[in-house]
Amino acid sequence: MWHLDQCLTGILTFNYIINFKKQTSIMKKIILSIFTLSLFVLSCSNDDDAVVLPLGDYENGILVSCEGGPSSISFISNDFMTTENQIYFNVNNEELGVYLQSVGFNDSDAYIVTDNANTINVVNRYTFEKKTTITTGLSTPRYIAFLNGKGYVTNWGEGGVASDDFIAVVDLATNTVESTIAVGEGPEQILAVGNKLFVSHKGGYGSNNIVTVINTATNDVATITVNDNPDEMVINNAGDLVVLCSGAVQYDASWNVIGNTDGSIVKINVSDNSIISNFNFANGVHPGLMAYNNGALYYVSANKVYTMGDASTSLPTSSIIDLTASYAYGLSVNNNKLYVADASFSAQSELVVYDLSSKTITNTFPVGLGASKIYFNN
Repeated sequence: MWHLDQCLTGILTFNYIINFKKQTSIMKKIILSIFTLSLFVLSCSNDDDAVVLPLGDYENGILVSCEGGPSSISFISNDFMTTENQIYFNVNNEELGVYLQSVGFNDSDAYIVTDNANTINVVNRYTFEKKTTITTGLSTPRYIAFLNGKGYVTNWGEGGVASDDFIAVVDLATNTVESTIAVGEGPEQILAVGNKLFVSHKGGYGSNNIVTVINTATNDVATITVNDNPDEMVINNAGDLVVLCSGAVQYDASWNVIGNTDGSIVKINVSDNSIISNFNFANGVHPGLMAYNNGALYYVSANKVYTMGDASTSLPTSSIIDLTASYAYGLSVNNNKLYVADASFSAQSELVVYDLSSKTITNTFPVGLGASKIYFNN
């Protein structure tokens, strides 16, 4: 027979076990809640407080290439708070030579084309630290485009010789010229569209009236006849190629003006190379610079800025900005601002910024000699 104290002990033991299980269950719930909360906090921290390291001193800003001499590149931050001239020299302690023609961007690299030195300097586009130099296989290089692991560089050769012009094909893995493609006189700007390259021909030291089309799968070359001196090219929102032809001034043997050929803006279908439309300027009017942004084309004629939309059926009759006080040598548009390179070859040039809503100057920045091209390094 059980004694009373044994019964009490059994009851107490049973209660202890029940209480222990309850406490254990509660502790598990508490631990699970803490673990879940920690995951939530960690998730929020990863989503909202992730640290993004800067890519370099020259990201998120405007780059202005300057022909020189010596040639140079200037930087202005997007917020306009930081400016620095001669950034290539400041980083690498060497000059770029004279006549920096253009800069091409491929992923994190920038290819700086200097035509009189037959040189392309390759740098990190955000730090501007030099990676390598291409000096072989070039002859008066002008512009570069990138497609399928290769760079394509327009070359004038000897400016007065019509038969030595070519496209240099650069293997981007080794940054060496691997082959060339012969083209007509004066290849200038070059754009990659699909598997095609489109090349405008100003004519070297003379004049030309073609846009070359290269099928990069076969290297077959075709040409499209346009007005004289095609130069600036853009792809519009519809995917069409738009080319600005400045036309040509005609001279006699004593360099007296005896006539003009018409400038034009021509729109080309990139699929079949057909001309969609051609807007001729009045005889004697020679437009120069062109930029494109968000469905609007901008160009300079007689030192005034004009604009027209993709659907326009005629050239505009009135300008939006007067650049009479500037020597406009470069033009670009971004975020409702128009940027003009006001060039000087004897003193510092200026980058002039216009607000497109008010058509007024909002900022000016001193840049290098012979400022010519404006890029957005974002």
